Amino acid sequence: MLILAHRGYHAAFPENTFGAFEAAVNMGVSGIETDVRLSKDYAPVLVHDRVVGGYPVAELTRVELEQVMGHEVPTLDEALEHFRNVLWNIEVKAAVALPLVIRILEKHHETHRIVVTSFRHDLVGICASSLKVNCGLLVAHRPQTLDSLLADLNHSDNPRINHIVWDYEVMDENLLKETATNGFRNFVFGPVTKAEHDICRELGVDGVITDYPQLAQYG
Repeated sequence: MLILAHRGYHAAFPENTFGAFEAAVNMGVSGIETDVRLSKDYAPVLVHDRVVGGYPVAELTRVELEQVMGHEVPTLDEALEHFRNVLWNIEVKAAVALPLVIRILEKHHETHRIVVTSFRHDLVGICASSLKVNCGLLVAHRPQTLDSLLADLNHSDNPRINHIVWDYEVMDENLLKETATNGFRNFVFGPVTKAEHDICRELGVDGVITDYPQLAQYG
């Protein structure tokens, strides 16, 4: 089971920073999950929240973001340049960031292991058609069937959409089996306790995206 540090390992460092990423790598994780938004000055900043300190990220320059957040805010290209030997799960948070994300990943897809995900499944479809990287659907609800989840995507035309990333709250053993049988890799985000990480492993989940990578490292 792959272990991806959710926004890096941020027990001692702010999330989505070089410190958090370095700490995760030093723990021996398989990969890092991070989030991309676009700042006012068109920087692909690694910020999870839509609003920080009462200000929308899209209305702040990168420098202003750093002032509001109180720490350095990396960009996607900087992070990829600095950390080359881990799997990157890049979640596209805002549609406006997608064209720049695509341009950056076009430069890095041959040297990095990358999975692009989003709750905006239309954006995932665009990535799958535009990039030579693996792509995945973030899912926070329990669909009735896998077919119903894929209904709005021409999956046969987008074989690079090959990951389903489930919220732990809606993880379902039967759907996990159906998804795996149909050639997808199952990732799960949000396990908290050691027992929850163990359940993911027992169910044959391919990877967990976790704030507690130390709990997933020992089966």
